Amino acid sequence: MTYVINGVTLDLQPSSGGWVARDIIGIDGNGHPIYPATREFQLEWGIASMSQFNEFLLAFENVHITGSAVIELPRWDGSTYEFREYSGCVVQEPEFDRYFTEHPTSVRLLITNIRV
Repeated sequence: MTYVINGVTLDLQPSSGGWVARDIIGIDGNGHPIYPATREFQLEWGIASMSQFNEFLLAFENVHITGSAVIELPRWDGSTYEFREYSGCVVQEPEFDRYFTEHPTSVRLLITNIRV
């Protein structure tokens, strides 16, 4: 099982990743929470090379131009750990905290607009 963005398998698979908890956007008349229709998934790497970080940046730039991506992620609602394709996803700009020598650390890539 590997993470794939628009048919391209990431050279450096994340050290961790997970579904981001949705914020409650309101309460209905019966007191039930109202959630956004879409979800988010965050990929994380402890350390990466500059060429690997550039791969994440290129994925962002390519999708930023076209608008959305097809991304293979662990299934949100599955009874087993399996990957599936989610289309119409948005790749946010990758981030990292600081350099360790020449390597970006605490690299994060947020995928948004995921419909499950």
